[in-house]
Amino acid sequence: MMTMGFHRLPWSTLLAFLVLSSKLSPGESAEPAPATYHSTVSEVRLTFFATEHNLNVAQLKKDDFAVVDDGLIIRDFRSFTRSDATRLEVLLLVDSSESVLPCFRQEIGDVLHLVSQTSWIAADHVSVLSFGGVEPRILCAGNCRSAQAEEQLAAATAAGQTPLFDTVLFAANFLAEHHDSATRPVIVLFSDGEDTISRNSTSDAVAAVLASEAQIYAVDLGNAQSPSHGTMTLQAMAAQTGGRYFAIRDGAAKVLSGMLEDLHAGYIVTYRLPSRMAGFHWVRILPTRNLNLQFRCRHGYHYAGAVR
Repeated sequence: MMTMGFHRLPWSTLLAFLVLSSKLSPGESAEPAPATYHSTVSEVRLTFFATEHNLNVAQLKKDDFAVVDDGLIIRDFRSFTRSDATRLEVLLLVDSSESVLPCFRQEIGDVLHLVSQTSWIAADHVSVLSFGGVEPRILCAGNCRSAQAEEQLAAATAAGQTPLFDTVLFAANFLAEHHDSATRPVIVLFSDGEDTISRNSTSDAVAAVLASEAQIYAVDLGNAQSPSHGTMTLQAMAAQTGGRYFAIRDGAAKVLSGMLEDLHAGYIVTYRLPSRMAGFHWVRILPTRNLNLQFRCRHGYHYAGAVR
């Protein structure tokens, strides 16, 4: 970790540092294929989270960070505010396919624990969707803290194939229909990350989540001692949407804590579209003074080009 403060550097040097930092360094793994997020607006809007030593930063200033948009340094922001979201719209995705049978009862126990938590406020909406077989199925919508919903969850069984990507896309569309400016949409995905039957791809699924402005909090049901392709899929989906990745051993309490922390720690920055080039624009947020700051946001957006 470098210890030189950005405030001691000439601005031209800082720009060079940021641009170089936005590129992959030798030996760093390649980014996953970009998701398709279609937009025709001339303004980019990013919700992001800032941490220092793994603690949320409550007093961030606009000169504490810069946005790197496809290698272009952005510091002239149209707006910079704390997120005004006051409640959560949570959709729990429960993998009920046969591939998670060994840990299915633990998964259901964690989901029940999340649903029954007293940390929710009355305005929070918690819905549950299960997927195993051909299509996802909504078990309860918005009212999953009822005794009847908990009984239905407890009686669930695991069978069938895994339409993971179709389910995530369905969930994103569900949240988009219920989203408003005072609500933070969240997908909590319990899965081993494997897909066996979906018609849509992982890029299709992530694109829909980006369009819904939701974050994915992925809970890996796989073997933590032997990370698999499914683990990498879950990590990528969480990272691309600005969410978080957990292993099932972390427990439901840690997942809930992460969501509630983010609800009150988000920032929103907007800036003029820096390039009219159609296609996917990679986005990163980097510190400009305090190198201990770390930022989490979606990895980019898709610009379809100017409307004629």
